[in-house]
Amino acid sequence: MATILHIDSSARPGRSGADAHGSHTRRLTAHFMKQWKILWPDDRVIYRDVGAEPPQPVSGAWVHAAFTKAEAREPWMHDVLAESDALVDELLAANVIVAGVPMYNFGVPAQFKAYIDNIVRVGRTFGFERKGEEVAYWPMVPNTKKLMLLSSRGDVGYDREDMLAASNHVEPSVRTAFAYIGVTDVWSTAAEYDEYGGERLAGSLKLAEDTISQKLEALYAEQKKAA
Repeated sequence: MATILHIDSSARPGRSGADAHGSHTRRLTAHFMKQWKILWPDDRVIYRDVGAEPPQPVSGAWVHAAFTKAEAREPWMHDVLAESDALVDELLAANVIVAGVPMYNFGVPAQFKAYIDNIVRVGRTFGFERKGEEVAYWPMVPNTKKLMLLSSRGDVGYDREDMLAASNHVEPSVRTAFAYIGVTDVWSTAAEYDEYGGERLAGSLKLAEDTISQKLEALYAEQKKAA
């Protein structure tokens, strides 16, 4: 039995297609989870809505506490890091992370950036050591985890080799942060045309949902073959 960490980060409540002004990424993560539970009904799900309840941004006190060795921390430091500890615990418990991350002004939402800043934790998800003039870094999260990154965009053409690829700071930044802590198995898909609406948006959402279903069916077939 696997554990799935389901993260939504859109500021929009509800899901497009079901709720007025609903989120496209919430729709995609819901579709993902529905299909997953059909294939693996016994898997455990942890849900974290950072869009509705954003983590606290990193502060000076947070940095002070995080870079103090655990055995030397004062009580207030443990309090400051409590939320970060909970987020890291969820991440470490998960085999698969399903993250709905819309593009806001070419990057991730502020609430998801706050999530990233809370899980990239020295001593918990990465380590480092100074050796003279050099600094060595290493990831601390097992690289057996999978990250499924589901996004949405207002315009079109943000994939690799497309005309707006250089302006896409969602998938590259998320991949970089997760790889730094050890999660390198990343798969992504996105819906586009939000600003256009109409048939183009509907078609892009349908394509993203079909792509998700195909990916899960392929994972299921791989698992059955390996069993």
